[in-house]
Amino acid sequence: MSAPYAETALEPLRGPLTGYCYRMLGAAGEVDDAVQETLLRAHRNLPRYDAARASLSTWVHAIATNVCLDLLRGARRRALPWDLGPASTTGELGAPLPAAQWVEPLADSRLQQVADPSELAVRRESVRLAFVAALQWLPPRQRAVLVLRDVLAFSAAETAQILECSAAAANSALQRARATLEQHRPAPAQAADPDDPAQRQLLRDYVDAFESHDVDRLIGLLADDVRFGMPPFLWWLHGPQRVGAAMEAGAEYCAHDRMVPGDVASGCLTLGQYRPDRDGVLRPFAVLLLEVRSDRITEIVTYLGRGERFAEFGLPPQL
Repeated sequence: MSAPYAETALEPLRGPLTGYCYRMLGAAGEVDDAVQETLLRAHRNLPRYDAARASLSTWVHAIATNVCLDLLRGARRRALPWDLGPASTTGELGAPLPAAQWVEPLADSRLQQVADPSELAVRRESVRLAFVAALQWLPPRQRAVLVLRDVLAFSAAETAQILECSAAAANSALQRARATLEQHRPAPAQAADPDDPAQRQLLRDYVDAFESHDVDRLIGLLADDVRFGMPPFLWWLHGPQRVGAAMEAGAEYCAHDRMVPGDVASGCLTLGQYRPDRDGVLRPFAVLLLEVRSDRITEIVTYLGRGERFAEFGLPPQL
């Protein structure tokens, strides 16, 4: 396979590989390295690629699987705050946990672009933050089998070929993975759609309530089972009253903060939170991911920091 053709054939796989590696790793930063290493290995080994034995996509996903399994060897399970312990009852944040502990958001713009509405819905659900966190409960090889079969629709034979195992072993791993995932499957949520008038209005209402410190109005936007967490802290809250009380208690710290809607990330609506520096310039402070159900907010994950990644979410470097 010639070099120009290799470039033409492999580069379109970058988007699908990004989605696959993100579901496997749960870490946006590691995804870039995994995809780049996969494409480099594919380029180097193209002379040995046999189209009669496997499609190019199957062959490249086998490389990506090995790259991800290598990265996951010995790694701790990434999670969201509510996966790591009970809800907090005080305002004590405790010590921050290492960055490697957390499932990270990934901008949808980095994924394969899909035109068909039904395909887009499936893609957004399968990269949804809560779903990616649920995948992390699976051992790495089971995670690979489930994503390849149930998300990317590879056949049983192709999946066995990718994992270099028998079809029976791949099917057995798939059944175990489905059973485990069912125990941790997240509650349904509306697909994030910034073009939906109701979701746009919900974001505007949340921003207005936050910036005006109207706690009662903010509580009215939250579902009864809302969860609110702030990685890198293990601390998280359950229920609108506790979330409202925390907002009220932290009003002086957020007195001059501002929020701006960003692009969809990990299947969630996003907000960029800005805080004034000593010169009064509003600088990136946090990225918020929000899940919605029945026009109420059900989950808020506030990733503190992340200023270097604001542009990835369509957010300006300062206000």
